[in-house]
Amino acid sequence: MSAMNEKKVIAVIVEGPSDEAALGSILKEYFSSEEIQFVVVHGDITTKDYTSTDNILSKINNLIESVKQKYGYKIEDFLKIIHIVDMDGAFCNDAIVEKDVEGVHYYLDRIETKYPDYLIRKHTQKAEILSKLYSSGKINGVSYRIYFNSCNLEHVLFNELKDFTDDEKADMADDFAEKFEGKVEDFIAFISQEDLIAPGTFKQTWRFIEKEKHSLERFTNMHLIFK
Repeated sequence: MSAMNEKKVIAVIVEGPSDEAALGSILKEYFSSEEIQFVVVHGDITTKDYTSTDNILSKINNLIESVKQKYGYKIEDFLKIIHIVDMDGAFCNDAIVEKDVEGVHYYLDRIETKYPDYLIRKHTQKAEILSKLYSSGKINGVSYRIYFNSCNLEHVLFNELKDFTDDEKADMADDFAEKFEGKVEDFIAFISQEDLIAPGTFKQTWRFIEKEKHSLERFTNMHLIFK
């Protein structure tokens, strides 16, 4: 390891820039003795057309490779990979309702879309891939854990279940980061609220979110990042 890289690296994979904006300073403060590198996917890697259960581990590994090349890391420089995803009602195919609406509308008890068959296909793909990811434990020998926000990050952080624009998400994320700047303990307390956390061990939180309408409701297991 070069002198520059004496810190171990934690790669944090997120869906969009607002996820990094909201959580970046909190994670950097909490893991201050490590080097945090964010990998922004710009979308949901689990539902992309080129992703399947057969290739998802190599797709994640490619993201880590890009970080390695960009900063000149070796694989042994990595301490762990933290992957944060939105659930988007992935396990709620039976709650999908055909409606003449633009895009996809999420509610606590249903999902409205003009193209239910397409959404069911995407959800099925996402559910299978998530099951593979939370069971994997390691990617290329590096400890790997995937954490969820349900229905999405904004729902968990702001208790708002609506379709925000990217600009709105960015503003909300900045406000959130400011609110918890230098207050990691406060954030951990917030994210560990009894009515917010999926119960149990890491595996149990995933089994919980797979059931009933939990992947539409407001739950997270991000508190386990800080355990």
